[in-house]
Amino acid sequence: MADSSDVTNPIAVHAVKPASNGDVVPPKLAPTETVNGSLSEKPPLLPPPGHILTGKQEHYLKRELLSQQVHYEINELSSPTALQRFGAPFRSDYGEVAPVDSDLPLLRYIFVHHVRKFPFLDQAREKEFWQDKLQVFMESFTNKHISSAEDRLEETKRKKLAMKCEKLVELMMVSGIPTASGYEERIKFSEIEVVERGANEQGLLVNMPEAPEVNGWEVNVAGVRMTSVKRTVRYHTHAEFILRSKQKGSEPVFVGRRYGDFARLHKRLRVEVPGKVLPPLPRKIKTSTSAHFLGLGGDDDAASLSSVSTSATGVHDDISVRSGTNHRRSTSLNPNNQSPRVSTDAPRESVHLYREEQRVSLRAFLRTILQNPQIAETQAIQLFLTEHPTKLNEEELGDVQRRKEMDEKRIEEQRRFYEIARQRAKELDVYMERFRRDVIETNGLTKLFQEIREKERLEDLSVQYRKFAEWLRIEVAATIYHIFLAEDNSPEVFAQAKRIHSLIPYTVIKNVIRIANPAMVMSGILDLFLAQPFGARSLMQRIFSLTLNDGIRTYQKSIDALASKIDDAVFCQKLKGFTEADENVKNEIRSEATIDGVDIIVAILRAESLEPSLGPEQIGKVFNAYVAWNSAVENVDEEMKAGAQLFTYLKQMLKLLTRQRDKAMMLSIVEEPVSLQLFRDLFTIFYEPLIRVYKSANVYNSVTDFAAFADDAIKVVDKAQRQDVAADPNQTVQAFIDLCQRHEHNFYNFVHEVHIHDNGLFTQLMGWLEGILDFLRKGPKGGKLDMNALFQGAVDVGHIDKKIAMPEIDALVKWQEERKKWHQDKTRQKMAAEGTSAVESAPGSATFRANDFGLHEADLQDLTMDDLNDSSASSAEDENADPVEAERTRRKKKQDHLRRTAGEPVKPPVSEVHKLQPAFLAMLRMVLAD
Repeated sequence: MADSSDVTNPIAVHAVKPASNGDVVPPKLAPTETVNGSLSEKPPLLPPPGHILTGKQEHYLKRELLSQQVHYEINELSSPTALQRFGAPFRSDYGEVAPVDSDLPLLRYIFVHHVRKFPFLDQAREKEFWQDKLQVFMESFTNKHISSAEDRLEETKRKKLAMKCEKLVELMMVSGIPTASGYEERIKFSEIEVVERGANEQGLLVNMPEAPEVNGWEVNVAGVRMTSVKRTVRYHTHAEFILRSKQKGSEPVFVGRRYGDFARLHKRLRVEVPGKVLPPLPRKIKTSTSAHFLGLGGDDDAASLSSVSTSATGVHDDISVRSGTNHRRSTSLNPNNQSPRVSTDAPRESVHLYREEQRVSLRAFLRTILQNPQIAETQAIQLFLTEHPTKLNEEELGDVQRRKEMDEKRIEEQRRFYEIARQRAKELDVYMERFRRDVIETNGLTKLFQEIREKERLEDLSVQYRKFAEWLRIEVAATIYHIFLAEDNSPEVFAQAKRIHSLIPYTVIKNVIRIANPAMVMSGILDLFLAQPFGARSLMQRIFSLTLNDGIRTYQKSIDALASKIDDAVFCQKLKGFTEADENVKNEIRSEATIDGVDIIVAILRAESLEPSLGPEQIGKVFNAYVAWNSAVENVDEEMKAGAQLFTYLKQMLKLLTRQRDKAMMLSIVEEPVSLQLFRDLFTIFYEPLIRVYKSANVYNSVTDFAAFADDAIKVVDKAQRQDVAADPNQTVQAFIDLCQRHEHNFYNFVHEVHIHDNGLFTQLMGWLEGILDFLRKGPKGGKLDMNALFQGAVDVGHIDKKIAMPEIDALVKWQEERKKWHQDKTRQKMAAEGTSAVESAPGSATFRANDFGLHEADLQDLTMDDLNDSSASSAEDENADPVEAERTRRKKKQDHLRRTAGEPVKPPVSEVHKLQPAFLAMLRMVLAD
């Protein structure tokens, strides 16, 4: 990567000649030959007059060079000297670094314009905070060299965070920094815009009776039957849930399972996949449901449930059959309402649906746990879904069919709800378009919150803002409906919400907040924990030290136990020497392991740079153990596994030694005075403004308002659950919208009160957000990237060969085009396999578009593709698993990734284009130097 001296190279001088308006403009170019190096089968497009690159070539050349620079800068953050190369406000050993000399121009620009100007951090002092605390802390942390993913054989959180940051920074810069020609163009496939749909519609697919395959399983709790079990003298009647399961390539299997079997499955999964967070088992519900179906004389459209009642202990209440069971619609039919469904006078058949609510909640539980591939492959799931199959009799088949019809009615009912909600949102389209323009224009967010600050009531807002409030009302209503009524597990969620609401002492909380200031209390507690009497360690340091020392001692016990099993002190010393070695020595050994294709353990034990050296007998012992370990990984054979035991112990030893060193390094960081000082400063910077707002605004009143909203919401959901299935969905929609309307003034008053007492905090925050949006829409003030001048200058001085570089650029364009097409085909295949299709988005979800905020849709699609292809997933149980099993899992994940990406176009090799990087860096520095 080029340093600051690159600014004076002939390419840079030729490429970055600034115009009077600050834009970087190209020199006058001689007439160029037609570009015909395209690898595409389509006829090559000619560049605009006076340019050497087409719009697509220009864009994807810019993207490739920006991607390389972003990758370099993110990786450099782990260097102890990274902040020194940022320039102001950080100090440097070489004096002040000018913006045009920064080695990390992209991250410097983000820091100066978007991090340092954050409303809280803008008050931080340059020397006292940025240099003496944050910079010292970061340099200390990076010098500790906390273990990487390669050392611990799993993706560390830091590496995953770095990968995500790299993608986001690349997206921001590719979208935000324009090119000077004005002809920049991205590949567009309008048909591949398969948008991530709203959760509301996704819920419909999950709740389908015949749901799509999930990790190899199609599962449905299809029915419920009564079984009698003789205990001592008497027979006891129990409910048995009929499960229908099907694996790919096999016939459906029906099995009967009681509620206790589900509980035992839950316990067994905790044993088979320890550490995995499992959803709670639904509570036992003995409620039964009575449904009335139209007889054979009714037409198909009317042949639906018209009423449902819930009976328990002899009590009958009218309820509806929602996607979860108690899920039901609005009010009953009103002759004056124009409902899309009309009741008939056809004869009705009354059917008793035993434990219907329990059936649907257990189905949601099963489908949720099967979302995890590891759980779906366990023996517990296999036995639970297939062991002791049963053949259904005529009565049980009839029960399954009736429950299937009820499931279909629930789905239809939800579709009607969302359809009506969308229609109501659509009526506001004209006003929402005006609101959208107001928000995306210059200072749009500031104007919005300024009006909220000035107007005491929601009714006093401008018409477009009032209409936005109406749209928001519909959105919140649909969300409440979806959470508490539309899902299979909605009854469970609603019951839990009611229990929590009943336990919260709102009045006590309000009075405590009114009398005491929790923020001030927190500040006092912080002083208590951070105080260092007579220079001694603070209470917080003692607590962290105690915890970390306990961890270090625990690791040491495990290390001592493993050392006795390995029974070779030389092996243990070599491994320990590696964890404590200089970072350069570690990198050299890792590189050797990668080049030779051997495990890191082998590379460490044979390394001559680590003492002591191995003898011939020890080398043979390690080699035999490594061969046996590889065989054990590839073959599930206990005999092979026994031969690989030594290598297994060595891998466990390396992981324990690495983690023990990490704990020791973290302990040293905690005990450094700068760590506590930085923590205290951050608390002061962020909490003091909030304390001022809290004091002046009557925040405690909002506690009562929230309690009233929760009470009202519970009543509305309860009433909706009891409504008839044939009820007019307009009434259901209106009931939830009315709920939001009754309480929206309280929420508006809360925002208004906080805003008028925020001492300008909201205004600063909106200004900060608009600064980011302004960069995405207009680019940096320092000008634009002239890719044509960059390329032509490099060709003129002979730094690149045009005959090689042009085909490379065309290959990049073609690769991106084929990659998007491949992703489109894969998406369509997946949707076809799952039986899903593109559905309309949730009400009002299309109000704002990515382009409104300066983000190009094509760039967002590229980011999405990168996320979908990212296979760097390691879970907590993988970290703690047996090394042989962990290696099998790692290899299986790699094979799964290769299978998922089979046929994906491979990025073409690029070398000539990368020779532009030094000149591109010089141009980038000039553009971002403001």
